[in-house]
Amino acid sequence: MITVDTVAALREQVSRLRQSGKRIAFVPTMGNLHAGHVHLMQEARRYASAVVASIYVNPLQFGQGEDFDSYPRTPSHDKVVLLSAGVDVLFKPAESEMYPRGKAVQTFVEVPGLSDDLCGAFRPGHFRGVTTAVNRLMNLVTPDVAVFGKKDYQQWLLIRLMTADLGLPVEIVGVDTVREPDGLALSSRNNYLSPEERQVAPRLYEALARLRDRVQREGMHLAAAEENAVIDLQADGFRPDYVKVRRQSDLQLPAAEDHRLVVLAAAWLGKTRLIDNVEFELKS
Repeated sequence: MITVDTVAALREQVSRLRQSGKRIAFVPTMGNLHAGHVHLMQEARRYASAVVASIYVNPLQFGQGEDFDSYPRTPSHDKVVLLSAGVDVLFKPAESEMYPRGKAVQTFVEVPGLSDDLCGAFRPGHFRGVTTAVNRLMNLVTPDVAVFGKKDYQQWLLIRLMTADLGLPVEIVGVDTVREPDGLALSSRNNYLSPEERQVAPRLYEALARLRDRVQREGMHLAAAEENAVIDLQADGFRPDYVKVRRQSDLQLPAAEDHRLVVLAAAWLGKTRLIDNVEFELKS
C-alpha cells in the first residue's frame, strides 16, 4: 500500500493506476477503522481492480460542541487494517491540502431540502460539510466507483443525489450495514459507550425491527408505529432525536402507493448518539 498526503502525490498515483489500465474504486473514511470499513473495501474490490481509501476527519461536518477534537484517531491500527484489506493507495491529507484557502472560505456543495431533514435538522450544516468534502475527494481521486455504507442511509442518498446533480462520472454503491452478533450497527462512535450502555445499545435496532414488523405484519399506521418505537426506546433509556418511516428512494414522506420504505432513527444513549435504519417492503 502506498500512502500519500498531498494532492500532487495522490494525482501521481492515480495517474499510474490509470496508465496500467486499472479501474478505480474509492472508499472515503474518517479512520478508526473497524470490520464495517473492511467490508466496504472488500466490496470495492468487487467493482474495480484498484482501491483508493482516504482517512480525513472532516471539520466541516462537525458542529459547535460536537466531538471533532475527541473523535478517535488510530493511525497505527488503521494502517494494519488497510493493509489487510488490500488497499492500493491511502490518501491522508492535512487540512491545508483539503481546504487550501482555509475552511472558512471553502466553496460549499449542498443538496437542498434533504440536507436539513432528519439528522440534518438536529445537526445543522452537517451534511453540507459531508457533501463538500466528498465532492472534493471524488474530484481529486477521480474514481470510477465510490463505496459507502448504508448505515448512514441519509448520507448515502445525499451523495447519490449530489453526484447525479453535478454530473460526476462516478457510480455510487451502497453497502448494507455490518452488525455485531447482537445487532448493533458497527460504528466508530460505539467506542464512546460504557460497558453498561453497550449492553443496551442493540435495542435501537430491535426497536426498528419491531416497528417494521408492526407495519408489515399487523398493518399498524406509520405514525402510531413511529410513536410506539419512540416509547420503546425511552423505556430502554434512550433519548430519541427522531424515529421516522420514509420512502427509500428519496426519504420523502410515503404516499399510499409507496411500498419500499425505510425506518430511520437517531437516539442518544448517555453521551453517545447512535443512528440506524431498517429497510422493508409492504405487500401490494
